[in-house]
Amino acid sequence: MKKFTLAASLFAGAIALALPAKAETLRLLTWGGYAPDNVIELFEKETGHKVEVTLSNNEEMIAKLRATGGGGFDLAQPSQDRIAGAQAEFDIYKPIDLSKIDASQFIGSMLEATKANTTYDGAVYGVPHVWGTSGLVVDTAKAASVKDYVDLCDDAVAGKVSYRLKRPTLIGFAFSLGLDPFAAYGDEAKYADILKQVETKLIDCKKNVKTYWGGGDEITNLLRSGEVIAAMAWDTGGWKLNAENPDITFVAPTSGALGWVDTFALPKRGRADEAAYAWINFVMRPDIAAMITTAAGNFTASKGGDEGVDAELKARYQKSFPPEALDNIKWYPPVPAGLETLEGGVLDRVNAAN
Repeated sequence: MKKFTLAASLFAGAIALALPAKAETLRLLTWGGYAPDNVIELFEKETGHKVEVTLSNNEEMIAKLRATGGGGFDLAQPSQDRIAGAQAEFDIYKPIDLSKIDASQFIGSMLEATKANTTYDGAVYGVPHVWGTSGLVVDTAKAASVKDYVDLCDDAVAGKVSYRLKRPTLIGFAFSLGLDPFAAYGDEAKYADILKQVETKLIDCKKNVKTYWGGGDEITNLLRSGEVIAAMAWDTGGWKLNAENPDITFVAPTSGALGWVDTFALPKRGRADEAAYAWINFVMRPDIAAMITTAAGNFTASKGGDEGVDAELKARYQKSFPPEALDNIKWYPPVPAGLETLEGGVLDRVNAAN
């Protein structure tokens, strides 16, 4: 009987060694392209965990987690400016255990910026995944002098400039004027003073503006036709145009491109933390990150994650973002209440000005 018991124990031990410590089902709340089928298949084969994907956006993610008190999902991917405020108001996340994250796989400046922007009450609630920027899209053959946002106001490009009348324009011009709007977020009077200086500049710059664009297709067509030779726009749009016309490309402004980050965050009542951390570390591997970039169209915060992507896209990315430009990206922090009302007033006055 003892021999039988010993043999059974040894057999059970061998089975346990052959499997993950605890196979879990990861319920992932994410954006389209961030968890492609080929990545899920590799993860499930390598770890034994299973993945169930629900596609969503920022507003829906917050609504779903609010409705369940942070339940129903084990890993979510809200943008970094939707974490600290939501946690303070709704208590829907739990802190990230940074000891379970392989920090060496992340671009250091992105990891530190995201940790800072998702810290609430002394705890970190998010780490970076997919990111993108807005900056300048320039026809370098016709507007080579445009290196920063305020250069859009130079006489050399008069009548052939475009940007949106939206808050990124206010933020970008503020940085280009040598100001730091994000540092003033906690001081409404100081922020209002920054906006006043930006308003003056944007009104003076109106003579250069062909049109204020409203949608991606509109600005793409204006640049493609040559009606506009320099604009504020997104990196992916600039790279798309560069594939058609090598003179047009995305330029990271000298004062810094404006960056958004979609993160990894743990819902408060998630029940598969082991699988969640395994997924984070898996998808941040450079080889897996390249697969996600191919699917999503945006790059990730994986160090070296650009190496395995399409050679032409990689070349465009590396030309637009040498290491110093990456480290100079200005990442959007959460917006305090009341500031968007101030910004709206400025945008209305710029639009109405002669």
